[in-house]
Amino acid sequence: METLVSRIERAAVTAGSVTFLVGGGKDQVPWSQLHSEALDLAAELQVLGLRPGGHLAILGPTTRALVTAIQATWLAGATLVVLPLPMRLGSLEEFTAQTRDRVRSADVDLLLVDADLAPFIGEPVDGDPPTALLQDVVAASADPSPLVRPDVRPDDLALLQFTSGSTSQPKGVMLPHRTICANHDAMIEVVGISADDVLVSWLPLYHDMGLVGMLLVGMTTGVDLVLASPQDFLGEPARWMEWVSEYGATVTAGPNFSWVLATRAMRTHTSRGLAPLDLSRLRIGLNGAEPVDPATMRALIEAGEPHRLDAGAVFPAFGMAEVAIGGTFPAPLSGLRTDWVDVTVLEGERYASPASAEAAGARELVKLGAPVPGLEMRIVDPDSSATLGPREVGELQLRGTSVTTGYYKDPAATADLLRDGWLCTGDLAYEVDGDLVICGRIKDVIIVGGRNVFPQDVERVVGEVDGVRAGNVIAFGVPGRHGKESLVVVAESRGALGDEASCGELRGAVATRVREAVGLPVRDVVLVPPSTLPKTSSGKLQRSLCKSRYLAKELDPVS
Repeated sequence: METLVSRIERAAVTAGSVTFLVGGGKDQVPWSQLHSEALDLAAELQVLGLRPGGHLAILGPTTRALVTAIQATWLAGATLVVLPLPMRLGSLEEFTAQTRDRVRSADVDLLLVDADLAPFIGEPVDGDPPTALLQDVVAASADPSPLVRPDVRPDDLALLQFTSGSTSQPKGVMLPHRTICANHDAMIEVVGISADDVLVSWLPLYHDMGLVGMLLVGMTTGVDLVLASPQDFLGEPARWMEWVSEYGATVTAGPNFSWVLATRAMRTHTSRGLAPLDLSRLRIGLNGAEPVDPATMRALIEAGEPHRLDAGAVFPAFGMAEVAIGGTFPAPLSGLRTDWVDVTVLEGERYASPASAEAAGARELVKLGAPVPGLEMRIVDPDSSATLGPREVGELQLRGTSVTTGYYKDPAATADLLRDGWLCTGDLAYEVDGDLVICGRIKDVIIVGGRNVFPQDVERVVGEVDGVRAGNVIAFGVPGRHGKESLVVVAESRGALGDEASCGELRGAVATRVREAVGLPVRDVVLVPPSTLPKTSSGKLQRSLCKSRYLAKELDPVS
């Protein structure tokens, strides 16, 4: 059985390269050269005291130095922990505390920090590991010591991937070499990666889709990878599809919100009369990491038509850190496939009764494909654990070759996660014709009047209200009269509303929209300033944290 190290070494003799697009620059590096530099850096890490089996944490933006250090960690026989960057300037104090917590909880032996971020970490205190500047360590490796090659084995821990923490505190997912290799084998078998492929990614390397799903596929196969930073994409979203066009990308990926930005960028490009982009080589445009909106994907396909985007190239799939990223995947070029169901039956009986798209109360859900090779899935009743049949809604469970061994130093959470060999995902889902369909998270469901209401349905319609920032809405239930739940909506306004009358008008519009579209009364509508809703390091809305802040009266409404 192989390890990431053996695959990296094999990829280093290919003709492939990684091209860094950072800050407007371009730096193309053959995988063979990056591997040579990583070997030198691994030797320097040993000089700094990192031993086989030790834990190395890295904090820094996407750069050549960061990628080299990632590979060097495994060449030194250590476990990698990539720390998330701060999402917002207003959360730096919280970011510093969370970073220290993760470093300590992961038993980190050495922390590498980008020089620009070092001031936010502060001086080490008792219990903190030694800290070194990433740039200094890379510079020192230019005069390398001999590398003592460790004996890296398939069961050795390769990665501690922290969960996003969308419904709970982040936990360290343990991913041995064999687990990541198994998932890569499965994904490559489904996708059919070859030397002719070109991967383009701007996804953060502290997130599993960016690290395991994109960077490591290139690094362990030797196919060409074009790598940008999240900051470069968010600063100018039009660049993403421009990169796909310029480099002839065949594979790329992003969460739902990023495809919305890509759609706007392509429409603007077309409206300005600019020469069309060439997206004709793209065959894998993965939409994942957050709930997928079918309307978003249809708009994307329409906007991409003048740029020769194949309608089948963009599709949703299901993944999670606990299975090393890929869980279910449709056949390539199958495009958007959906299932229309009766929302009344879905909420009241937890059964996905088929409905026509034109029927009143019909809800459209996306099909996410079948389990990748090496994994199997089942849907079980969350209360009795009885296996359910097709279209019956219950908890999604997975088992197989790429399932995590558990959460680091958290036996209680591991016991909740892994039961009788099955991974309990916490997702409500059903199966239809071999396809997985996700309805929502069990912990997020709002039970009102016997209905199991999914917050995404409320959040989507509120995002359509003029004056509300789409994609920046959180809905949750709070205790009401007689033990029943009541609905609360917290939404970011598009800007300052000026006076209480304007706020009241917008709150009323939100309540009316929810009542008309979802059929629920709203107990409270809270409007907050832009960019203030709590989100994870990967940009997911944190419903549980928002709810706790609401109940503690810690939200700061606009006035």
